[in-house]
Amino acid sequence: MYSYALLEKGCYYLIQEKETSPVVLIRIMSESDHCVFVTRYVESEVTEWKRKTDPIVEILELLDDRAVKEWQSSYYNNEDAYYEDED
Repeated sequence: MYSYALLEKGCYYLIQEKETSPVVLIRIMSESDHCVFVTRYVESEVTEWKRKTDPIVEILELLDDRAVKEWQSSYYNNEDAYYEDED
């Protein structure tokens, strides 16, 4: 069992919080003495505070810069498709 205390600010991770939960991409945006501010990338960006002691079942991967750029290109292109103006 892992916790949010292990995750570094500014980094993107693929994690699984519970054994039955889906894999989710997160980024640690900020941290305080006891908490971290997390952005979750699901259907839309969701931000929340998590205690550093909150459990994570598995930290699957720390994404490298190349993987983050590939993901951002795909994620933000798909997101823009929902907001294009109709003629």
